[in-house]
Amino acid sequence: MKRDERQQAIMDLLVAQGEVELDRLALYFDVSKMTIHRDLDELESAGLLRKVRGGATIQSGNQFESDYRFRERQGAEVKSSIADAALNLIEPGMTVMINDGSMAAVLGQKTVAKRPLTVITNNAAVIDTLRGEVGITMISLGGVYSAKFNAYLGKVTEDALAGLRADIAFISSPAVSGLEVFHMDDSVMRAKRAMMAQATTRCLLVNHTRFGQAALHRLAALSEFEHIITDRSPGPEACAALSHAGIVLTISNTQEAEI
Repeated sequence: MKRDERQQAIMDLLVAQGEVELDRLALYFDVSKMTIHRDLDELESAGLLRKVRGGATIQSGNQFESDYRFRERQGAEVKSSIADAALNLIEPGMTVMINDGSMAAVLGQKTVAKRPLTVITNNAAVIDTLRGEVGITMISLGGVYSAKFNAYLGKVTEDALAGLRADIAFISSPAVSGLEVFHMDDSVMRAKRAMMAQATTRCLLVNHTRFGQAALHRLAALSEFEHIITDRSPGPEACAALSHAGIVLTISNTQEAEI
């Protein structure tokens, strides 16, 4: 098996399992441990995985976002709940921006219930879902395609956004620390910022487990969002800090109240 084919097979195993062991990979591919070490080093350098003791993982960390193919399989109920709450902010006739990410992809699927709409997105999953829908005017943002994020990113994306305007932008994030929002990838962060700059209203979509986590790049202050939607209360400490700052969370889980 050629190196590229083996590395793709390693990624396929990671997507299916979440993590792999070096020893087992060496046996599986019938190659030396040093060969697998080099494969994992190259894949880590490309930002596709992170090495851990004895193997590698594709699970998200504070400085690493997992592959889109892995993330889209996780937390379907939570994503649907948050997307349903976000859908309440959309009215027919609006122009809506939807950013990258598996949670945003679920929201994109649900927007057909609010047509006619104009949807602006760099999210390849949203583009694939909506491009043939009657009543949806799709504006697909070009750019450099990232398989890891299943999105179009870079200067072309940002320049395209500079010439557009939306009623509302839906922005997702993997990390909220204190009163600030973070992302581990610079190109993703810049695309999100460009969407925020061109929208009249900004809505943050974030899983409650992401509170109390930081990443490399500061995306925004929570106060820059008119709406913040999460699935459950992030805990008493986070809620106290948010309340003190006058920031309101909308809890999408119907068993919990808005705080």
